[in-house]
Amino acid sequence: MAKPTPSLTQQKSGWIVPLFWAIAIAVVAMGLKLSPQWSAINGSFFDQASTTAPASPEERGIVIIAIDDPSFGVIDMQWPWPRQMHAELIEAVRAAGATAIGFDIVFSNPSQFGPEDDQYLARAAKEDTVFATDLVRVETAQTTSYIRNEPLAIFLENGARTGRANVQPDGDGVIRQLPSPNDNFMQELLAAAGEKPAENLSGDRLIQYFGPHNSYPRVSYYQALDPEEFLPPGFFKDKVVLVGYSLQSDPDVSTADAFETPYTARTGYFTAGVEVQATIYDNFKHGLAILNPPRWVGFMLLGLGSFLGFLVARLNKPLTRLFLTFGLVVLFLILGWISLRYGRIWLSPFDIGSGFLAVTGTLAARDFALERKMRSEIQGAFSQYLSPDMVNKIIADPSQLNLGGERRVMTIMFADIRGFTGLSESFKEDPQGLTQLINDILTPLADVVMKNGGTIDKFIGDCIMAFWNAPLDDPDHAENALKTAKEMVTALKQINKDLSTRLSVLENKEIRIGIGLNTGDCVVGNMGSKSRFDYSVLGDTVNVAARLEELSKNYEANIVFGEDTFHALKDQSIGIELDAVQVRGRAEPLKIYTLKDD
Repeated sequence: MAKPTPSLTQQKSGWIVPLFWAIAIAVVAMGLKLSPQWSAINGSFFDQASTTAPASPEERGIVIIAIDDPSFGVIDMQWPWPRQMHAELIEAVRAAGATAIGFDIVFSNPSQFGPEDDQYLARAAKEDTVFATDLVRVETAQTTSYIRNEPLAIFLENGARTGRANVQPDGDGVIRQLPSPNDNFMQELLAAAGEKPAENLSGDRLIQYFGPHNSYPRVSYYQALDPEEFLPPGFFKDKVVLVGYSLQSDPDVSTADAFETPYTARTGYFTAGVEVQATIYDNFKHGLAILNPPRWVGFMLLGLGSFLGFLVARLNKPLTRLFLTFGLVVLFLILGWISLRYGRIWLSPFDIGSGFLAVTGTLAARDFALERKMRSEIQGAFSQYLSPDMVNKIIADPSQLNLGGERRVMTIMFADIRGFTGLSESFKEDPQGLTQLINDILTPLADVVMKNGGTIDKFIGDCIMAFWNAPLDDPDHAENALKTAKEMVTALKQINKDLSTRLSVLENKEIRIGIGLNTGDCVVGNMGSKSRFDYSVLGDTVNVAARLEELSKNYEANIVFGEDTFHALKDQSIGIELDAVQVRGRAEPLKIYTLKDD
């Protein structure tokens, strides 16, 4: 018999190889974490988490005055508009009760309408006014430098402030990073309004968005120019206003001042830069910005996920692994959202989840490959010796195999064709015919053995050696062996009929069988040399079974079995004692039996 394969449980019982796999996978994943693609996926997870039931201030701290398409239609002028108009806007909203006014516009060049036009804006801009500045990156063949675009100095003479309005998109183009509060446009607007940030905003922080585009209260520029006519009374009372572009199609003003935000993936729309600035204002004011931990925290989460994946992969029950894997992935997502929503800390579920799934997935694939290999080897090892049903039982539950040498109480069979030596003389000129004859006899007899749960140990010329109660447990091994013997005798009648019809040399000749059965302690397992061995059985019980097969000839009985087999039968009335014989190694004679109808 071919070498049997240990069960998958035995193959997985060691932890060193799977742990090595888990460590290797974690190291590879940590290398991938440094890639832009990983950051982009992590960003997508943040987008989904931060836009699911997001934290939000009770009242938005900014009212947007939008330089929008309706304003271009009403004002009926190309951009840039006169600075005098912006001055009138400042005076109008200030008179309406606004506490601070910000311009998300960089007035770095003199007005095309002349110096007097700039004077209008300079006189209107006071301590409650904040102008945006812009830091522009300039690259040359020799170096990279930054140039700060400032509003004209004249606009700051009466106490107006400036602040840098740059926002930095991530690699995938989404604005997530909260700008530093130092010299920041919205920080200065907070100061102009007499407000202070709710908390220390040091460290790397992410913007908490409160809704998709157009989530902030807004009015058109032309409406703010005359609030008494176009707006409800007291609309700007105690409000902070922010003026900026919010255009859809006007060709005279660049529409580049619109950005992807975490809501873009949900809605498909960009958000105007002025609304992004308003969101930053409320992040500063209400302390809702999200702490983005250092990179090493992500590596720790990835390592933790890999370790959890290793532990889950060690479980032997596939359904348990499946449900636990699904449950932990859901738990990672929930905990990531909770830490963001209530702890204001971003602990990426992608970091811990990718390590977890990479390890569990890879080890599951490894286990699947081992199982397929094991099934193939079991199929090859036992298909010639066990029935297909028995082979399928072993494949379905390999833990039933207990190989390597063990002591069991078993029933052994030797079944020998009577008179085959003389019969073979008729085929001395036809060796191929003799081979075909022995195959035609032994094949149906072997099928009877396997049908009744027996294991064929070997074919010894015209003799079949088989045993029961290994490799699978068979509590009724004695009865099954005796049942097999009876069916083999019955099957031989049909074999004789078929062969006599097909082969003339067998006319008036009858092939008979002698069967010896014995039950007792045996040693079963892998036996042979280091390079070649079989799954076989040894012991005195085997020798006695072979002796009983020889005695069947003397007593002219088809079946002879020992007293241990007789005592193991549930219905002992079917047997009859033949004799008591002396067996080598036994002090007392051994009682032998046959069937009453044999």
